[in-house]
Amino acid sequence: MARYTVTGGAGFIGSHLVEELLRRGHMVRVADNFSTGKRENIDAALAAAVRDGAADAASRLEVVEGDLADLDVARRACAGADYVLHQAAIPSVPRSVQDPIASNRANIDATLNVLVAARDAGVRRVVFAGSSSEYGDTPTLPKHEEMPTDPLSPYALQKVVGEQYMRQFTRLYGLETVSIRYFNVFGPRQDPGSPYSGVISLFIKWLLAGQAPTIHGDGEQTRDFTYVANVVDGVLRACEAPRAAGEAINVATAGRVSLNELLRVLQGILGTSLTPVYGPPRIGDVRDSQASIDKAARLLGYAPSVLFEEGLRRTVAWFRGA
Repeated sequence: MARYTVTGGAGFIGSHLVEELLRRGHMVRVADNFSTGKRENIDAALAAAVRDGAADAASRLEVVEGDLADLDVARRACAGADYVLHQAAIPSVPRSVQDPIASNRANIDATLNVLVAARDAGVRRVVFAGSSSEYGDTPTLPKHEEMPTDPLSPYALQKVVGEQYMRQFTRLYGLETVSIRYFNVFGPRQDPGSPYSGVISLFIKWLLAGQAPTIHGDGEQTRDFTYVANVVDGVLRACEAPRAAGEAINVATAGRVSLNELLRVLQGILGTSLTPVYGPPRIGDVRDSQASIDKAARLLGYAPSVLFEEGLRRTVAWFRGA
């Protein structure tokens, strides 16, 4: 049994990490200020773990409420932890464009505090939530980790800086860190009512309500949509992979789907035929994104276990039952 801290553990991805860690029998501490995360996500993660046989899960779960931009909160979050999974962020390109100061506080100040606290607490390894947005709008596909970063938004820049801090703490202090670059993660518990929502949760919400979906741009922009279970697998592999320390690693499916194709597949699953409304492109969005996952396979032994259409079906089923 190991002790894990999941920052942002009340969020979409964070709560899935909490669920799997509880299922595996570990001690789990959630650190969250609940500005975007929800207590219901923690409750759902706990309930799912118990349903899967982890009857003692509640006794292994702790919650630290507070802002990680406060160093004292970060120290409480990291105290006694073996591993810190740093998921806490304001995960929004538009929000970072509108309010870069608040975004910087959440995404850089808090990250530095977590690293200092983890170093001082003797944490074995910190795994950081990076982002495909770090690559920018380069036409080169698939995007691989040796490419230079070219952030188009404050959010993307903040993820680049977060990764650089990770490497610095590994080199300067010997704190093992790994950055996992996420590619358009989707799945159950992704809140369609949030300004930080991904396009899949929004499309499902609109289609279930009989409302025409809105697409920013012509809909031919492409994404490597990644079901959340794949991300959980990659992150947890990164905790102990011996050759991963100090590295940035893509975790995705290595696929590429346009928004128009996404909508077509979703309409087929849901049995709808609504015509989308097209609007202007959003500032800071990239045109195309697709990951190379060769490095993840080599260093983590990772391969996606849930592919795109199966992930969509699971997500639709969750939204129908929510």
